[in-house]
Amino acid sequence: MTPRTKGGQSSTGAAVRIGLINNMPDSALQSTEAQFSALLEGAAGADPVVVRLSSFPELPRGPEAAARIAEIYWPLEVLLREGVDALIVTGTEPKLPRLADEPYWHRFRELLDYAADHTHASIWSCLAAHAAVETLDGVQRERRAEKRSGIYEHRTDGAHPLLRGVGAPLHMPHSRWNELPSAKLRAAGYRLLSWSDESGADAFTRDYPSLLLFFQGHPEYESTTLLKEYRRDVGRFLAGTQENFPTLPVGYLSPQDTARVESFRQAALADRRAELIERFPFAEVAAGLRNTWQPAAIAIYRNWLGHIRAARRAPRHPEPVSLP
Repeated sequence: MTPRTKGGQSSTGAAVRIGLINNMPDSALQSTEAQFSALLEGAAGADPVVVRLSSFPELPRGPEAAARIAEIYWPLEVLLREGVDALIVTGTEPKLPRLADEPYWHRFRELLDYAADHTHASIWSCLAAHAAVETLDGVQRERRAEKRSGIYEHRTDGAHPLLRGVGAPLHMPHSRWNELPSAKLRAAGYRLLSWSDESGADAFTRDYPSLLLFFQGHPEYESTTLLKEYRRDVGRFLAGTQENFPTLPVGYLSPQDTARVESFRQAALADRRAELIERFPFAEVAAGLRNTWQPAAIAIYRNWLGHIRAARRAPRHPEPVSLP
């Protein structure tokens, strides 16, 4: 599935129109497009889905990313004015201690209001989930002492329609420094779909006129995404911009590949310099990785698309959209 350009139309009127609000940094812009598009393609099967890309204009961009956004992304106000059936919203690495102080915060609140009132469903990924929950219910994320990174097993609420066909335990990637505590989410009225004692809340929902689905995990990740993030963090350590050597993602690597990375870690601690990152054994480790969470991720997204199609058959009558 290739994301449509600004003038793109679906082959039939039945296509589900999804706005992917891609706020990831420049280095992850295209990989994020590819991850979500591949996941939606696998979930949609023969049913048509149109992905329209957009991003917050307040985010600083380099020349290459800015040119790509100008070429194939929809201006956010145009996308919302024309309308979509659903939204997928990603976060971005915050620059300030408080999310509410970020330059895009007002835009985010407007988008959340739009999603709740003018779409059939929306997905809020990782930091976007944190920002949405803080906006809706005042539940703030909490900083962890160590980064949570790896593939975790989760218990599931098998009665929820979004988990139809999803087995337990549910394996899902996580990669974050902050989290929304499960107990606070439940107390605020959120329904947890998947969770564990080790990784906390994985997926959860909130019912408004539209279905809001939140992920602290990353069902869209490819097999090598955690490895790329780990290598990035290793590079930051070697360059002196990160104090501690990163913790290896749990439940992710084979014993043989764990030994490879541990050997590199010992060499890096003994001779800390930025250029050593070129010797990181990425290709050797990547060759042994498998996307074990993909079947469950596709099933969840298939159920999500089914919810949207069912909701369209019983259309609501929202108020006209008023945008600045």
